Amino acid sequence: MSKNRTVAITGASSGIGRATAIALGTLGWTVAIGSRRADVLQATAAAVDAAGGRAIAIPLDVTEPQSIDDFFGAIEQVVGPVDALVNNAGIASPGYLVEADPAGLSAELATNLLGPLLCTRRALGPMLDLPENRKPCDIVFVTSDVTRYPRPGMIGYSASKAALETVAQVVAMEVEGRGIRTTVVRVGPTLTDFAAAWEPGAYEHLVRDWPRFGIQRHYETMKPEDVAAAIVHALTRPAHMRIEVIEVQPVAPNSDPTPSVS
Repeated sequence: MSKNRTVAITGASSGIGRATAIALGTLGWTVAIGSRRADVLQATAAAVDAAGGRAIAIPLDVTEPQSIDDFFGAIEQVVGPVDALVNNAGIASPGYLVEADPAGLSAELATNLLGPLLCTRRALGPMLDLPENRKPCDIVFVTSDVTRYPRPGMIGYSASKAALETVAQVVAMEVEGRGIRTTVVRVGPTLTDFAAAWEPGAYEHLVRDWPRFGIQRHYETMKPEDVAAAIVHALTRPAHMRIEVIEVQPVAPNSDPTPSVS
């Protein structure tokens, strides 16, 4: 698909969302970006414009239904309905369940699960009414490899991302034959500011337990641009096909295959 499109991206002020917005800007697309951090969002908008796209920056809190409606309503007033949505916003509150803050768990579920549900619900109606020359439309759900390898100490994040993949499957069934594609982009370790708000030492404390469950084989990471490339790949497939799931993982570091001799 090479036509110019209008895409909405949640959680677009930094990390994977920002990288995806810029990558789609290079295609000349109109990129509507939403985030709670309105000041940082403007920097993403400038980068999208500089890349050759058209940025529309609108404050967005995916945990607030009114904010979601205002976000899509503002886009529609300027350029009409979006024909692609990237559900990227997500948070994690690390810690074992017995010690978990109920407010933190609620925030994870609201951001990672209910938010994409409500954003998708709001985008779907106008998408379904778009003319055939603007289809297929796309909805991307950014999840995590915790859906395959749940991590102790990240129970709310693991559960919400696993449930989000179920949402993607159900949405795919509900819109089958109506010109809307869904894709899950399942993300492995990626270097972003995702954990910037965590208490010092929280990550290190959890990682000590992960090798016992075969979860953390190495400590290589990807860049946000690597994941963005996978999202762009899904959004630009020919109209006759869809990619159901893409999992993106870092390659293990090179090691000497020659056994040591003592």
